[in-house]
Amino acid sequence: MTELAERAVHQLADELVRHGFPPVPATEHDGTTEPGRAADGNPALARLHALAYLDRAVGRCARQLAQEAAGNGANYPQIGQAWGISRQGARRRWPGLVFASRPATRPLPTPDHGSATLNALTTDRPYRVLLVEDDPADAMLIEDALVARDMARSLNQAVDGVAALEYLRDPANERPDLIVLDLNMPRMNGRELLAVLKDDSDLCSIPVVVLTTSAAPDDIEDAYRQHANAYVTKPVNLDDFVRAVHSIDAFFLDTAAKITRS
Repeated sequence: MTELAERAVHQLADELVRHGFPPVPATEHDGTTEPGRAADGNPALARLHALAYLDRAVGRCARQLAQEAAGNGANYPQIGQAWGISRQGARRRWPGLVFASRPATRPLPTPDHGSATLNALTTDRPYRVLLVEDDPADAMLIEDALVARDMARSLNQAVDGVAALEYLRDPANERPDLIVLDLNMPRMNGRELLAVLKDDSDLCSIPVVVLTTSAAPDDIEDAYRQHANAYVTKPVNLDDFVRAVHSIDAFFLDTAAKITRS
């Protein structure tokens, strides 16, 4: 496929040159090349000039399509996968993409099938997850991963620690069964929020899983010192990211014993 694409690019460059593509501009007249003309007998310079314009055109087209994909519901991991780069690479290449808006809360489907063990753990309500995450692309990916498991889940999102505390301390909101927490956020970051949660007698029993890009030993040690229940580094690969979310969901919301409240 790469060889086919390269042949197509060379053919397009040749076509542009044949149709009178603008000559190579001279930056300094040294007596060997006339200003505005390619060196005699060196058509490769004209083709190289055409490729430079093609490269800029590809960049603009890629940006437009990345934005269109984001508007249609794709996230940075999916956009990066389409371009053959990582999630972080896509974010660096196309910063500031505007993603399709989704509701902050979306009830997830309740299965009508499954093993006897999993069915025995279900209740008359969906398990509630509070996601504290400021990256809309990662938030959408986590939500999609939960939907893909086809289990009863209810997801709410807070974009930073301040918003999370406001949600948790609002008596109108139901208590989550699990908090999934990013570390790097504005206003109040995940480290600060974790310290507040574990020092609050009403909130300290809620399991907290740190899900973040940082794999720094100091961050991991600090999270466990603040009594995080688990620390998971966000994988770069899309499939690995989804599997990581599935493993968190499966253990804390399917397997681990929960506090029952009337």
